[in-house]
Amino acid sequence: MSEGDTIERVKERQGVLAKIQNVFGFGYATKEDLRELDKKLRDNYYADFKSLRHKWEEIYLTALNAGLKKAGDDFKKVIQVMDRVAEKIHRADYGYAGLMDRKGQIEETALAKVFNYDKALSNDIQGIVNSVDELYNDSEADRWADAATKIRNVKSLILGFESKWDGREKEFRPLEV
Repeated sequence: MSEGDTIERVKERQGVLAKIQNVFGFGYATKEDLRELDKKLRDNYYADFKSLRHKWEEIYLTALNAGLKKAGDDFKKVIQVMDRVAEKIHRADYGYAGLMDRKGQIEETALAKVFNYDKALSNDIQGIVNSVDELYNDSEADRWADAATKIRNVKSLILGFESKWDGREKEFRPLEV
């Protein structure tokens, strides 16, 4: 979806007061709505990562009970990466800029672009969830033959997501001279 489509969908759902506020506040209500939508989306992503972490801890404990002590370091590394990424999501920049901000104001189109960017990352999160669920099901069935490969796969998926997440700042403020 393009930025213009996102902005139009937000404007369609606004009430009369927000439309008046847009006229007198130079689109302030639309910017606020876009920030709020992105915040809700990021909160959902954060909750997904917290839930994944709890499931991962269950898998880790089951693996330890099954005698897979040498895979323990890999499990711990994934937990560290999950925590780091979850906190990046939780503390992410959400597009506010002060009146006298040296970096400049953030426009509606930039906020819509970041919202679309964040929304597109849902497929990556779903891939991580599916991989963790697969390993969880294997742990419940006591199938540990491919565990090391699946652990590395989960870690690489999370690291791939993290690198995409780190690129979202460029969506707010592209490097231009």
